Amino acid sequence: MNFPDLPAPSLGALFQILRDSPHYRRLIGSLLVFVLILGIGTAGYRAIGGPSTSPVDALYMTFITIATIGYGEVVDLSASPGGRLFTMALSIAGIGNLTFFFSTVTAFMLETNLNRAYWKRRMKATIDTLSGHYVVCGAGRIGSYVMDELRTSQRRFVVIETDPPTIDRQLERDGHLLILEGDASDDDMLRRAGVERAAGVFAVTGDDAKNLVVSLSAKQLNPGVRVVARVHDPRNAAKTLRAGADEIVSPDFTGGHRIASLMIRPQMVSLVDELLRSGGRLAVEEIAVPPRASPLRLGALGRSPEWLVVAVRDGTSWRFNPPDDADLASGQALVVIASPQGRRELEAKVSLG
Repeated sequence: MNFPDLPAPSLGALFQILRDSPHYRRLIGSLLVFVLILGIGTAGYRAIGGPSTSPVDALYMTFITIATIGYGEVVDLSASPGGRLFTMALSIAGIGNLTFFFSTVTAFMLETNLNRAYWKRRMKATIDTLSGHYVVCGAGRIGSYVMDELRTSQRRFVVIETDPPTIDRQLERDGHLLILEGDASDDDMLRRAGVERAAGVFAVTGDDAKNLVVSLSAKQLNPGVRVVARVHDPRNAAKTLRAGADEIVSPDFTGGHRIASLMIRPQMVSLVDELLRSGGRLAVEEIAVPPRASPLRLGALGRSPEWLVVAVRDGTSWRFNPPDDADLASGQALVVIASPQGRRELEAKVSLG
């Protein structure tokens, strides 16, 4: 799997990865037992050696016994059969505990991909900072096209996918992709993707039932989010709309309509393709007038070779080729032909009012 280049994880990040591991409790438990054995051993050797044995000597004697170092004994056990039995018992307990500790450390190192774990933590931190982004549910063929368009238009997005091989393929294409492994119909997974702060959700998995549930869940978690859902069977379109989807796309229906249009009106299709083509200098864009925006007239936006205002939509009505004295109000949307730079400039002008 391809991971983006990351700086070396800090000690704090490594400790957090360890805390998230199932081996964490065993490691802490073995360390506490080790401290307990050291305490018992120190107290025992002080009692065996008498007043002449200092705490440091007793602790040293305990440590070399547990570690099987084999240096000279600082506490004389030659005249104390009980001391030798105590040493034997201490050795068994200490060596057993150290064996358990190092085997747990080995299991943690073998079972935990530190690079992947650190990458996941960095990705989660990045997602937590996003707002006004898009959530793409499904990274298959349709989802890949959606991601390509979002990249081209320089919009930030998070992907949710259940299939590990598909995730690997997407990461090979883009090592910096924000992608979560899980079921997009799960509320917790949508929350992890930041759906409560998102501007839109694409329900484009290959399962109509799952897309319906994603639409319903997304609207419940964020009533203001816009949901576009993929539907394979046209009979499921009405159900998905009732579940909360704002728009329905049927690839089969759209493909058939396009085939007919290419025959009947080829020049129109060529123009639309040019404006919708990923990577083109100009594209059809939609810019919403934000809530509580200051009153603004269209002419105040000025003119620029980077954009052309085609229409203004107010609810269900359209105003094509609007005049400069047209008033812009909250809830309306501008449909423009613009470059990525022009779109950003217009968004800033409309937001400032």
